Amino acid sequence: MPRTTAKSYFWKGCRNSLPFIFVAGPFSLLFGVLATEAGLKLYEMLTFSASVYAGSAQFTALQLLREDAPTLIILASSLAVNLRVGMYSASLTPYLGAAPLWMRAIVAYFTVDQSYSLSVAQYELVPEMTLSERLAYFFGTNAIIAPLWYSGTLVGAILGTGIPESFALDFALPIAFLAMVGPMLRTPAHIVAAFVSIIVALLCVSIPYNLGLLVAGTAGMMAGARAEQFLISRGVKI
Repeated sequence: MPRTTAKSYFWKGCRNSLPFIFVAGPFSLLFGVLATEAGLKLYEMLTFSASVYAGSAQFTALQLLREDAPTLIILASSLAVNLRVGMYSASLTPYLGAAPLWMRAIVAYFTVDQSYSLSVAQYELVPEMTLSERLAYFFGTNAIIAPLWYSGTLVGAILGTGIPESFALDFALPIAFLAMVGPMLRTPAHIVAAFVSIIVALLCVSIPYNLGLLVAGTAGMMAGARAEQFLISRGVKI
């Protein structure tokens, strides 16, 4: 049986990421449309999309910009939405931490929901993968989605309000997160964290500038960590 190469893992990452085109495509179009409606110039929108490359944070910042929120609130809210990426990075470190610094910097830029969820699942499934194979698979998960995101935001900005509302492009965001979060609720601690964050988010929905998300995210992480400690102390295998 021939040995699997880094090249084959790259193409596997590409194939595994294909279902996400049905989310990234509409999602990027919607961002381009809303950015145009918010008054961003084409170069501003493209710079925004290329420099951030984080859909949920971009939508959060854009919504707050439209509400004329203070700059500090916009930055804090966007960072809060992207706090999960810090946890993603910590989770990827045992697999990719041996890569050179410049390579880790590129990985950090391309660490988004779909690349993280696909990569961790693959690494756990095939723990004997080499570093080069892991990197190849990771970049494969972005090889289609990243260009689609950039081009989709461009097309959305060019088309602007010409896209009919009946297309309901905003369906992409909740479906994307449900598809990625659902399979990752593997332990009771994960479920507790998700449940607490949902409840707190609903209770804090009236807090201005979506700051309730900060409270909900913090509460969810604290509850999940506490639940994990409790289970371990009771001898439950996590």
